Amino acid sequence: MHPKGWLFFRIMIYNDPQLAHTLQVILEFLGTFAFAISGIRHAAQKHFDWFGGYVCGFAVAIGGGTIRDSMLGVRPFWMTDIMYVLCTALALLLVILSRKWIKRLSNAWFVFDTLGLALFTIAGIQKTLALGHPFWVAIIMGCITGVAGGVIRDVLLNNVPVIFHKEIYAVASVTGGIVYWALFSLGLSLPWVVVITFLTVSIIRFVAVGYHISLPTLHAEDEKK
Repeated sequence: MHPKGWLFFRIMIYNDPQLAHTLQVILEFLGTFAFAISGIRHAAQKHFDWFGGYVCGFAVAIGGGTIRDSMLGVRPFWMTDIMYVLCTALALLLVILSRKWIKRLSNAWFVFDTLGLALFTIAGIQKTLALGHPFWVAIIMGCITGVAGGVIRDVLLNNVPVIFHKEIYAVASVTGGIVYWALFSLGLSLPWVVVITFLTVSIIRFVAVGYHISLPTLHAEDEKK
């Protein structure tokens, strides 16, 4: 059997297609909300106005998924339903109303960013698999969905993208993708695959930041040791 046919067979046998679609929508909505809050929060630190904050939040929320869908040759997910536009507006409202507690909520913003990473990683993997692509492509697309929005955010804010110089971020996404593949190959039901992958990405991110774990940095040859 062709690998794509085998993949489709596995999805039909072990998972309810309607359940898979429902989970996809939920993941993308929650991921949009979480990443929109993260983007708007960073815009607030740069003293953007409300419109600038919305643009930054929306770019972060839909950036990774738009790149993924463009590469997969399908209509970007946010163009199929206005709820993603409204979701970003809701996130902006939440940040505006909580401005008095911004500093106290610094840990909460980090949590939102982490949840967005985990949710969009899974959403990217599931959509890629549903379109019949092999798992190695799905893992890459999951990572792009999860981290590209943050890169766009940092570019808009004139910062060096976080994934290039500190913290375990993209690595957590890729690891989550590998875990998803392993559990799926074992025939575990989709809800369990999603939950375990979500926890894997989140825990790796929390532990890495909590214990200041990062990848080794590159050094120029003429740099003094």
